[in-house]
Amino acid sequence: MEKTVKPYSAEGSKKEQVAEMFDNIAADYDFLNHFLSLGIDILWRRKAIRKLKPHKPKIILDVATGTGDFAIEALKLNPERVIGVDISSQMIAVGNEKLKKRKLDPRIQLQLGDSENLPFGDNTFDAITVAFGVRNFENLKQGLDEMLRVLKPDGHVAIIEFSQPTGTPFKQFYKLYFKHILPRLGRIVSKDSRAYTYLPESVDAFPYGQAFLDVMSVTGFTNASVVPLTQGIASLYLASK
Repeated sequence: MEKTVKPYSAEGSKKEQVAEMFDNIAADYDFLNHFLSLGIDILWRRKAIRKLKPHKPKIILDVATGTGDFAIEALKLNPERVIGVDISSQMIAVGNEKLKKRKLDPRIQLQLGDSENLPFGDNTFDAITVAFGVRNFENLKQGLDEMLRVLKPDGHVAIIEFSQPTGTPFKQFYKLYFKHILPRLGRIVSKDSRAYTYLPESVDAFPYGQAFLDVMSVTGFTNASVVPLTQGIASLYLASK
């Protein structure tokens, strides 16, 4: 199971600290996210949406939506409704401004919400997406339980999360960039220097690959599978209810 890694050394639950951290970096999040990943994160979201396309989901929930990038990408599925929830009020505020500028606010609803206590009824959504959010859950199993609860029978989930490449020399380059270069760049641009130190630490603690598939299966998801992305920098997890 995932080890508990908090953004800050101060007292407070992981959930509270994650919310504070993302509140602190919300204004720069989109720029840093795309710049530090060289834009590859955009391609990962597109691939996840293509995997969901055959299922034609009409009501979609984006968990840990941040500023809404995955929710926006989900519009390519031509859904009736997309809802995004996030624990950071500032990320939601930035996301809502982005939706208004793109005139997408009538099609996507972003709201404050706890991923481990989702404010929706059982069997509500045809599909659930998550990008880089599950490793931030304070209780991973509880967060997955909640996703399963609100997912309709025969519904589908697509989860993108960082993992760790194993091939040489890509593995060595990844470690150099992710653990040394990325945190330094993050400190230069971000108002919260701790945020981009927490990132590699949280990835190290996360049970990626088969270990995460096992957690999904124990939770009750079926047909769980994993697709490595960009030499294993990240992974796309797919499953059904």
